[in-house]
Amino acid sequence: YFYCFLGGESSQYEPYLVKNTTYVDAPKTPEEGYHLTEDLADNAIEWMKNHQALAPDKPFYIYWSTGAVHGPHHIMKEWADKYKGKFDDGWEAYRERTYKRLMKQGLLPANTKLTAIPDGMQKWADIPESQRPFQSRLMEIWAGFAEHTDYHAGRVIDELETLGIKENTLVIYLGDQGYLL
Repeated sequence: YFYCFLGGESSQYEPYLVKNTTYVDAPKTPEEGYHLTEDLADNAIEWMKNHQALAPDKPFYIYWSTGAVHGPHHIMKEWADKYKGKFDDGWEAYRERTYKRLMKQGLLPANTKLTAIPDGMQKWADIPESQRPFQSRLMEIWAGFAEHTDYHAGRVIDELETLGIKENTLVIYLGDQGYLL
């Protein structure tokens, strides 16, 4: 069974969806609140319910792959607004705070050093003052998109508990963007 999008850079509001071998329309429109990540979670949950109803003693495998947090960064305003102002001091400052927090929490080895910023990467201080609000907003949108995705991954995992199979299920959750908010 396959239900997803084909190709990268897929719209999160109006994706080209494929169900098995057939292109299908999204179950609702963007005006009705459609978002790809939520739809993929809904579909995975429904599939697990059906599987448990039809073959509860058989194992299953789900590869749940979203478009997040690759471009385009499409997320509802309320998710991005949760991060309002969090990045206003720039990416170097945020990077430093994240490093210190991870070190304090013991999530990095004690000898971990924060890598130097690559020479080709623009420094926050070099961004014109007039462009910084835009750059901050891009980071807020990205963070909201990442949290929205984690929320819906949580829904899929929570369904395992509802179905009574969480204790006998292996979940591997990977993100390829290295995000730690």
